[in-house]
Amino acid sequence: MTAEQAAVAPDPKAIDMKVGFEIHQQLATKRKLFCNCFCKEAETYSRTFVRKLRPTQSELGAYDPAAMFEFSKMRLAEYHASGETSCLVEADEEPPHEVNFEALETALVFALALHSHVTDEVHVMRKIVIDGSNTSGFQRTMLVALGGHLDVSGNKIGVQSICLEEDAAKVLGDDSSKRVKKYGLDRLGIPLVEIALEPVTGRPEEIMKVALTLGRLLRASKRVARGLGSIRQDVNVSILGGAVVEVKGVQQLDQLMKVIEHEATRQHGLILISERLKKDSSRISKEEIGDKIEDITDIFAKSQSKVVKKIFEGGARPVFSAIRVKGFAGMLGYEPYPAIRLGKELGELVRFYDLGGVFHSDELPNYGITREEVEFVKSRLELNDSSDAFVIIGGPEEKVSFASDAIVRRLRAAVDGVPAETRAATMDGRTVFSRPRPGAARMYPETDVPTIPITGQILGMLEDRIPRPWDEVVETISKKYTLNKKLASQIFDSNYLAIFEEIVAHTKVQPTFIASKLTEDITSLQRQNLDAAALTDSTIAEVFAKLDAGTIAKESVVLIFEKLMKKEAAAVDDAIKALGISSISEDELSAILDKIITENTTQVREKGMGALSLLMGRSMAILRGKADGQKINTMLKEKLQKIVSGK
Repeated sequence: MTAEQAAVAPDPKAIDMKVGFEIHQQLATKRKLFCNCFCKEAETYSRTFVRKLRPTQSELGAYDPAAMFEFSKMRLAEYHASGETSCLVEADEEPPHEVNFEALETALVFALALHSHVTDEVHVMRKIVIDGSNTSGFQRTMLVALGGHLDVSGNKIGVQSICLEEDAAKVLGDDSSKRVKKYGLDRLGIPLVEIALEPVTGRPEEIMKVALTLGRLLRASKRVARGLGSIRQDVNVSILGGAVVEVKGVQQLDQLMKVIEHEATRQHGLILISERLKKDSSRISKEEIGDKIEDITDIFAKSQSKVVKKIFEGGARPVFSAIRVKGFAGMLGYEPYPAIRLGKELGELVRFYDLGGVFHSDELPNYGITREEVEFVKSRLELNDSSDAFVIIGGPEEKVSFASDAIVRRLRAAVDGVPAETRAATMDGRTVFSRPRPGAARMYPETDVPTIPITGQILGMLEDRIPRPWDEVVETISKKYTLNKKLASQIFDSNYLAIFEEIVAHTKVQPTFIASKLTEDITSLQRQNLDAAALTDSTIAEVFAKLDAGTIAKESVVLIFEKLMKKEAAAVDDAIKALGISSISEDELSAILDKIITENTTQVREKGMGALSLLMGRSMAILRGKADGQKINTMLKEKLQKIVSGK
């Protein structure tokens, strides 16, 4: 297949794309999994401490590759804690308490709903994680059930496993200059259920139905948390001839489709690169890739390249290394699909060592690096001009050493096609390198928590708590709040069902209006890249309370949401003040409408009642957010009718 032929994204069936889901869903428990701290977001942090985490050997004496990769980045973890949301358990200064049985019950309910085989005993295990997201260097997890199936439009999708585990600490910031990553401990330890499904085939939109169906099952239980970040989907993607790649951190369904499409295209591109490398097998020897790494700091010492100068000015003993890549001439910049190339893969890789990127022979001379400097590098590496390539990396000596080894491993893997690795999803639906795939060496038993027997009596008590099918739940919402099926479905699938029901219970605002604002309008604002996380439940409730009290008009609701989501106001009152949309009295409204009619007397005289549309548009331009649109329309009609009839 030529590059031109490959310019169109590959057909999922032709490349035998398989996608497996791992759904990580926070549970709606009041307390954490291994202590009595509350499951809520901390408003402030009262104490901090610092740790440097190190890898440990498994029971068999092996080190996990993912743990070794994280350790090679040599970061300090700075933890921020509050007394209400974390204690000595989260700080790893006290053994874990007994497992939160409410959380375990919820995991068992999901196991029953998915027809899974529940284990006779639940054993808590330690999963090595030293990226800083857990103070102890491991995450506690427990297998609850195996097997089972999920019904999706008449098809049975296999379930691999159901686990109960503790959520990780949340990232607060990353100071790469000090090599410190900051975490908040309020999320660490919140109960989380992980459900892994068997791989499925099909087009991205078909595969998305699987994730949607599972998410709806969990939400129908009313035992899971809602809101941005409360559910995360890891996606395992593979195609014919490639390894499994895990993509972590997909939070939205529209993002999921893009991630699957991008990752399938990227993997197929890597296989096309591999096939092209193997065409001339005589010039490619994996053992010779990276066989010569030379210090070329002296060559670049007087370079006029702005990029090179910036690295030298960065301090910390900067060095430049050049790696000889035999047989790769023309392959580092080759693009079987737009933006899919080995050079870009290497750039992503070194950024995890806090290095800005790489230079390679397919793109030089460029970036201010001269042809003469390129020739010096080729000479130093003893390159064969017709078949060999080189990669240049610059930065602090220790980081360059680690990154050079990683580059060599990655280029050797390129010969085989798609390497098994973990990648992170971006909000625009792409994926970037995160770390190698973890192995079996990352798990070992937790010795501080006793095993928990699961009896038939326990399971029998939970049978009547199995969630009803999604369509039955939506039907109930539709009838209870007089919503059409589409709107009932949208509010159920949103993060706002609980606050919707609370607003309906405490105000006289029409449920249809509330539901449409919380679904269609917020979604529309999100498509403008505005941050829905700025709309907390309390903020939303306050807006509708003001509407119910007559303080603001219906048209104000979306305007206030927009102001808050743009971060142009910190509170509802600030948004109202900035917009100038305080509600006006009926007398004030009447006076403003009289003035508008007077200013448009000619049009009224010529068109009569036909001038209503024009007057309405000019009225809304002045009164939007200050008075209800329907009320404005009614008053204008009455005033026009009196004028036209001569009364």
